[in-house]
Amino acid sequence: MSPLCQTHIAPHQLHDMEPFYPLHAYVCDACLLVQLQEFVSPQAIFEEYAYFSSYSTSWVEHARRYAQMAIERFHLGANSKVMEIASNDGYLLQHFVAAGVPVLGIEPAANVAKAAVERGVATEVRFFGRETAALIAKTHGRPDLLLGNNVLAHVPDLNDFVAGMKLLLAPGGVITMEFPHLMRLMADNQFDTIYHEHFSYFSFLAVEKVFAHHGITLFDVEELPTHGGSLRIFGRHSENTALAVGPRVAALRQREIDDGFLTLERYRSFGDQVVATKRRILSFLIDAKQRGKKIVGYGAPGKGNTLLNYCGIRTDFLDFTVDANPYKQGKFTPGTRIPILAPDKIRQARPDYVLILPWNLKDEISRGAAYIAEWGGRFVVPIPDVQVL
Repeated sequence: MSPLCQTHIAPHQLHDMEPFYPLHAYVCDACLLVQLQEFVSPQAIFEEYAYFSSYSTSWVEHARRYAQMAIERFHLGANSKVMEIASNDGYLLQHFVAAGVPVLGIEPAANVAKAAVERGVATEVRFFGRETAALIAKTHGRPDLLLGNNVLAHVPDLNDFVAGMKLLLAPGGVITMEFPHLMRLMADNQFDTIYHEHFSYFSFLAVEKVFAHHGITLFDVEELPTHGGSLRIFGRHSENTALAVGPRVAALRQREIDDGFLTLERYRSFGDQVVATKRRILSFLIDAKQRGKKIVGYGAPGKGNTLLNYCGIRTDFLDFTVDANPYKQGKFTPGTRIPILAPDKIRQARPDYVLILPWNLKDEISRGAAYIAEWGGRFVVPIPDVQVL
């Protein structure tokens, strides 16, 4: 049972009841898509959202490199059109704007979209699906590049979403989507990336099937290090045979088959790994506290809240956590009620250990807070296994 991972608790809510929902991942024995049940509507989760992409400098740099690659590979210029679904605060489209490529963001969270508009990124505040696709095509035209980073997992009606992309994409256009790769999630014990805001978890086998069902052929795929291991898929209208299917598609498909991703046993074995990982995290924390050590957290990401709630880690283990996002500061983590403070509080507290909850950003965080070495502080990463840096 777990609360919604981005519903940070304000001080006046500390005595209120907080809803918890079952957090259980299921695999379909027909199409092998891994999904959660939908307990809360996307509107309840995303209309006001606490995640602003621009607070991660490494993620903004990743977006800049992507924009540069896309402009060169697909020959985008002043006469092209780029649209991003779930464009957040304009962290990515700003790089196309700087290069003189016309853009449009489609973002459901009004508070986040406002930041994008202030950055010069034109944004429509809407949830995406067939209806929005038809409206956007009519009012703004059809894009040469339609992209979405870490949005596919957030969609409960996957068929409506992918059908919308098919409707909106220009005849010769390209779709790119990035999302965490289920193969990496399972191999590296990344159970904390499972939370209610993520409705689906994709193998390449499953995602290829979904897109093919809607007349979109995946013609290329890249494996990325982001978010603990992600895929970037490249799609085009199945009728557009000018873009040939590259060798990486067949190679990754075969690797997943060889790794057992067509068998239910492969998915069932994951549960045992998760339980063992929880025990190791708690063993480390219990031992450190019994030795009188002070431990604080770094970050208040969605994945951190799955880990904290599943492991039962509260202020008996972590005095507080810090986050660079002022939207979260002064609030408390969902369920576990750990105070979220500004990063400079670490200097004042001088902890022995700093537990990095967004472990995918461990390099960025350990560089930025390297000063903890002044008093002998050490960073700890909980996933894929407990590691003291």
